[in-house]
Amino acid sequence: MIYPNRANAPIPNSDMPPDVKADYEEAATIASSSPKAAAALLRLGIQKLCIHLGGDGKNINADIGMLVKIGLPAIVQKSLDIVRVVGNNAVHPGQIDTDNEDIAGHLFHLVNLITETMISTPARVEELYGNLPKSARDGIAKRDGDA
Repeated sequence: MIYPNRANAPIPNSDMPPDVKADYEEAATIASSSPKAAAALLRLGIQKLCIHLGGDGKNINADIGMLVKIGLPAIVQKSLDIVRVVGNNAVHPGQIDTDNEDIAGHLFHLVNLITETMISTPARVEELYGNLPKSARDGIAKRDGDA
């Protein structure tokens, strides 16, 4: 094969954890021939991603609930639940047509959005904040009662 078959899957976010990225890439290679399988793999990927975000990985629904309790942004909660429900329906028939390449394509975008929101953006902000002068950071800590 000269060009990899990635269907309509975008390149994974560069900050995506390697174990999640492996499932994402595998899903990308099969999305056009088996959108159901791609949805199931992406669901597995977000279960692993929840572990990176603080979940225990035993029950994805419980992990999402725990993350919500500690302040998970609503857009991320909804994105996780979309991938979870569609991925679950891919292996447990339900109301959602998971044999649809367009739906699988949206799931790839959601996994990237989750990674961007929960990993990439906080890392960039922390890096920029760490580059502020120490006196400024000390003043902020004093203002916020963290000193």
